[in-house]
Amino acid sequence: METVFENGDFIVVNKPAGLLVHPASGHEGEATVTEWFVKTHPECRMVGSEDRPGVVHRLFQDTSGVMVLAKTQEAYLKLRRLFERHDQVEKTYLAVQHGTPKPKKGTVEEPVKGKRAVSHYEVLNAKDGLSLVEWKIETGRTHQIRIHAAKIGHPIVGDRLYGSARKDGQMKRIYKDILYQYVPREMLERPKTGFMMPVDRWLQTDLKYLLEDHVIYKFL
Repeated sequence: METVFENGDFIVVNKPAGLLVHPASGHEGEATVTEWFVKTHPECRMVGSEDRPGVVHRLFQDTSGVMVLAKTQEAYLKLRRLFERHDQVEKTYLAVQHGTPKPKKGTVEEPVKGKRAVSHYEVLNAKDGLSLVEWKIETGRTHQIRIHAAKIGHPIVGDRLYGSARKDGQMKRIYKDILYQYVPREMLERPKTGFMMPVDRWLQTDLKYLLEDHVIYKFL
């Protein structure tokens, strides 16, 4: 796993899609970020909770992007407070979605599991029935962006839970040599996180390959 930044307090890594953050029921034996963290930083194995050492926030298994791990208990407590207060941490996500959301810049305010959830989006580019959309969230509900993308009628490509199997099937037939062969996951990535410092990381190889082929990425 790639290290983007590291100091004495925390480490920022670029989590690949398909990798769990921590052990989970039903995923016994699968590799995790925490397993890598403890192996490479054994002195940090007791930071935070025993089953999730260093973890102050998370990314879902199929979502790629930057995430922060605390290396000291003091940093862990401070970072947890920062991430729990969404007004002090900015997380930017990029998604490839079916169609083109209209308006091209807007806000979705739709409860998730009964809790307030607010997401802001902007279409960065669009071509051949796909759009590259930037999302920023005020709240951090489970699956928030995936739910909100589907709510506005433009689900994330490859999202097996909230997406459109019909639209995915159409795209697969049209772009059979590219779509799903290189991106067998929902096309959502967090390339940027900002709190005490901004942390940037560009797209994972699979997502970048798709966007380059569709000339979406090149015009950014």
